[in-house]
Amino acid sequence: MARSLIVEADGGSRGNPGPAAYGAVVRDAVSGAVLAELAEYLDTVTSNVAEYRGAIAGLRFAHGLDPEANVDVRLDSKLVVEQMSGRWQVKHPNMRDLAREARSIFAPGQVSYTWVPREQNARADALVNEMIDAALATGDRAIRRVDGVLSEDTAAADVVGSIDVERSRAVVDEHVRRQPPTAMIGWADLGKPTVTVLARHGATAWSLEKRFSGRGGVDMPLAPVGVMQAEALAAEVARRGLVTRIIASPLLRTRQTAEVVAAAVGLEFEVDDGFAECAFGEWDGHTFAEVKERWPVQLEEWLGSVDVAPPGGESFEHCRQRIAAARERAVARYPGEHVLVVAHVTPIKILVAMAVDAPLRSLYRMELPPCSLTTLAWFPDGNSSMFSFAEAGHLVGIVVPAGT
Repeated sequence: MARSLIVEADGGSRGNPGPAAYGAVVRDAVSGAVLAELAEYLDTVTSNVAEYRGAIAGLRFAHGLDPEANVDVRLDSKLVVEQMSGRWQVKHPNMRDLAREARSIFAPGQVSYTWVPREQNARADALVNEMIDAALATGDRAIRRVDGVLSEDTAAADVVGSIDVERSRAVVDEHVRRQPPTAMIGWADLGKPTVTVLARHGATAWSLEKRFSGRGGVDMPLAPVGVMQAEALAAEVARRGLVTRIIASPLLRTRQTAEVVAAAVGLEFEVDDGFAECAFGEWDGHTFAEVKERWPVQLEEWLGSVDVAPPGGESFEHCRQRIAAARERAVARYPGEHVLVVAHVTPIKILVAMAVDAPLRSLYRMELPPCSLTTLAWFPDGNSSMFSFAEAGHLVGIVVPAGT
């Protein structure tokens, strides 16, 4: 009986195209045991190219184990799965070459392709990010772990990795040593934190209609109900009496919200471009349903990877980098203070994920009402903590138009 193997493959590009890598995990299909973890830095390519490269690398390793094996390749890229399964045409010349290479590794009929949700492909996804981080930090270009041990024929000898803790070698590089220490918040004195009180702006006509609205698109003003929400937010911030600084995104709706709060608490506000909403490019002004109808493949890829950008827009990974830089500026400028940051859904979700050390894709599972408050603390030693999320009690009684 032929052996059955599973290849879990993923690829990512920060910027799309941008710094990219693939990750592949090879498993025994019967026992589920991990036989290998593979990753390679690909310089500047698109996410689609990286996805294909991950599948190819996994297939080549599987072929080396057993050329007669039946292999199920699992990816969270619907594009690659549909193209390799023959249901979608491969139109791009580069994609055609990669598809041809993938098909050449095993005899016809031995390989199948299965789409899986991103959360079921977490191990391969983690390899992608580990490889990109390592390449950018140390110059390493490959990871190859076989049966729990880093292979001697790889340049990634100083990247931490483990398949089986009991059998793996612990290898730590300077990048890992620079990570902040872990502490139980509230159990130790970590120093006085800079507290960011994150407020989403008030509602606009587009947010009420659930339309994409990012930077670079139409700069929407607050709707009448959004002004009411901003006034309720201002009253709540004044009641608490803790905020010493106010920073706003440069977009009109955030500046209008910040103006209302600033007047209530007797402060000026400053603008930091880093806290602007993500750019949604050609999707700006469209509802989710409209985007799904007009850009089905691009939407599927965007939902499947934080490294994929809407046409003409920004990826969430790109947003994360500029938002992280804005956070660092605020913490460095106002150590130990309470800083109100009036921003948008995406920046606030990304900052929450950073504070609680959650994967970036966790932002798909957060909901933030307009003018809600989220409080995060950033400690001097590098630790962070979330004190509250999406507080909206101060908005009770404000009636949002029906159907929104």
